[in-house]
Amino acid sequence: MANMKDREEAFERKFAHDEELKFKAVAKRNRMLGMWAAEKLGKTDDEAKAYALEVIEADFEEAGHEDVFRKIRSDFDNAGVDQSDHQIRRTMDEFLQQAIEEIRTA
Repeated sequence: MANMKDREEAFERKFAHDEELKFKAVAKRNRMLGMWAAEKLGKTDDEAKAYALEVIEADFEEAGHEDVFRKIRSDFDNAGVDQSDHQIRRTMDEFLQQAIEEIRTA
């Protein structure tokens, strides 16, 4: 019985660790995405950092990544920035992969 309990606890620790890493990777992706979008929007350094925080906070509106996409899409539309939905989503994916790799090698 102790062996099963140990396995269960190990599984729970691994799950918690994986979820923490996933959260960190998504937050890092959102920061990079925010800085990328801020550059496209013509924001200064301080404005870009504040905007990146807005992007990170936007991810807490709902589960998944659509809330972040909608924020970027809306801000680009309002500012007249010409980026396709595909380009935004591809950039989101690229930054997520980069964030995961940076976390793995840290």
